[in-house]
Amino acid sequence: MNRDLLRERREWLLRRNCSLSPRQMGMAYGLMCVFSFAVATGFVMIGLWQVLLFTVLEMTAVAAAFLYFARHATDYEHIVLANGKLLVEQVSAGKMSVTQLELYFLRLQMPARYGDLIHLESNGVAVDIGYFATDPRRRALAQELRAEVQGGLFSN
Repeated sequence: MNRDLLRERREWLLRRNCSLSPRQMGMAYGLMCVFSFAVATGFVMIGLWQVLLFTVLEMTAVAAAFLYFARHATDYEHIVLANGKLLVEQVSAGKMSVTQLELYFLRLQMPARYGDLIHLESNGVAVDIGYFATDPRRRALAQELRAEVQGGLFSN
């Protein structure tokens, strides 16, 4: 066999593109609170206390959005093709799921429409991948994966 499946290993890592560190997120939230509450305090001084209530609700909503963002900032997909198997490790909000697929029975469904994920299925086990890739990158990943799988299975 020209191709030694036991020694070849191909990996893909897909993760979120986070532009702010947790410290920067905290600083941004603190600055928003300072400015919003300064404006609200000015309105309270002229007798419009409703603005303060709105500011509290607004900053609570922003805090919830920041917490959601922070919870998912480290999400990723790690795809490993080795030893005749495809291993898909997905982490979302700190919860990891690992799916192992046999290459011999693998069916790869390319994304049909914009926004569709790559669907993988083998022996009744199915997984969708490509959550953290743009549509062009997702299609390129599907083509790379298909070429690697077909090359490993059908080469002489």
